[in-house]
Amino acid sequence: MEGELKELLSDIKTLKNSLPDRSQYALIENGQGSVQKSGGFVKNFIVKCSIQDMNAEVVDSNPYSRLMALQKMGIVDNYERIREFSVAIVGIGGVGSVATEVLTRCGIGHLLLYDYDTVELANMNRLFFRPKQAGLTKTDAAVQTLSDINPDVVLESYTLNITTVRGFETFMSSLRNKSFCSSKDGCGVDLVLSCVDNYEARMVVNQACNELNQTWMESGVSENAVSGHIQLLIPGKTACFACAPPLVVASGIDAHTLKREGVCAASLPTTMTTRWELLPGLLVQNTLKYLLKFGHVTPYLGYNALKDYFPTMEMKPNPQCSNSACLERQKEYALAKPARDAAAKAKMEAEAPSETKCLHEDNEWNISVVDDTDLQGSDVGISSGSLPEGIIHELPSADEFQKPPVSEEPATPVDDLEDLKRQLEALNAG
Repeated sequence: MEGELKELLSDIKTLKNSLPDRSQYALIENGQGSVQKSGGFVKNFIVKCSIQDMNAEVVDSNPYSRLMALQKMGIVDNYERIREFSVAIVGIGGVGSVATEVLTRCGIGHLLLYDYDTVELANMNRLFFRPKQAGLTKTDAAVQTLSDINPDVVLESYTLNITTVRGFETFMSSLRNKSFCSSKDGCGVDLVLSCVDNYEARMVVNQACNELNQTWMESGVSENAVSGHIQLLIPGKTACFACAPPLVVASGIDAHTLKREGVCAASLPTTMTTRWELLPGLLVQNTLKYLLKFGHVTPYLGYNALKDYFPTMEMKPNPQCSNSACLERQKEYALAKPARDAAAKAKMEAEAPSETKCLHEDNEWNISVVDDTDLQGSDVGISSGSLPEGIIHELPSADEFQKPPVSEEPATPVDDLEDLKRQLEALNAG
């Protein structure tokens, strides 16, 4: 059908050039525009249909073939499960926009997007937004771009400020909504990614996730534009954002005073790689590891660009946390510890092999493994140095201290100092 439309456009162009009367050009141009729109619709329809099924077939028309290689290599058990997951991303800025794009290209099932800001030309140094989107809300621009990248992803956008009362209520209700997958336990999302740039918004995400017992990941870039971090927060198990607040906040310093007027740390050249590629890449990588259950999800991973330093740590919850919802989650986690331990023990026993397999059934030379303690006092002969008859050591034992050989010739006595002095004077005189 696309080929037929191209032929039709060619015929219309030929007809237009052959008409002597220019008054009829407007009618022909309208028809030409309609055909071009139809061609775009057909093209989008073909692209949408071609990526409906996720499979590992390596062909140019399969956008998931490279992703399914993780399953072929045995890293992921079932990559197709990614379509079952729902992820909420708060903040569509330097980190959030890249994270949404990467997750969309990975084939995530459902994305919830939250931001209240609009796209400006000053945002064009970021790879996600385009000049023609200036003036749109960041959520609308994101939906526009992401739906073109992968129409299979279900996109849900909220243009609001979560730090307001009404915004917080909408945020909470959207996280509870299970319309995407009604069989989910707890909330309607599997993970929340915080990509905001201020302390107040982080505390709001922390409060919501503590109340809903929702696992989330926090990310951020420092004001000096040369470092960043990602952090996994599991209510009750790890420290929440109020358990271990940033040093600036804990010291009683107003975080707003650290911001330089007219300077956005997210847009500085030193931050571009950190914020555009490295930090969102690490965030999405940990997201995929958490959702698809492979590898190790780092509780806290920092990055110092000046020293190429990646510190890691694990922070336990604070029993004296100021957040009451966090204290409730800590109690629930402690009460569930016996059940978790029993389940972990049963899993280890189930995965343990029933009997030790013999690696080498044939043992022609009767080689056996002996404990070091069994060699003491045994007649193996290694410690005593005894060897069977007719066999001698070609080299000395390395365990013995080798004394330097002693010469049998007596040492020549050294003449006294006066005699040596006379000999030197005689040599100089000659």
